[in-house]
Amino acid sequence: MSSKIPKGTRVTGERRSDLAKDLVDRYSRGESIRALAQDVGRSYGFVHALLIESGVPMRSRGGATRGAAAEKRRAELAAGT
Repeated sequence: MSSKIPKGTRVTGERRSDLAKDLVDRYSRGESIRALAQDVGRSYGFVHALLIESGVPMRSRGGATRGAAAEKRRAELAAGT
């Protein structure tokens, strides 16, 4: 999706469903809530609430930041897997 939603715009109905599907897919592939929020032009809280509303299990905070696990995670994100 990656088109910013103008600030103050209500996101309802089919547009909300489409946005939720896109965000769920991207979050499931490893993108952070902060990155998703910045990409669509909404707050962290909005994106988090939409993911919760969609029934997505939340990952633990942080993630691999150093070592082989971090390199693997970055490579997977770059490859889009």
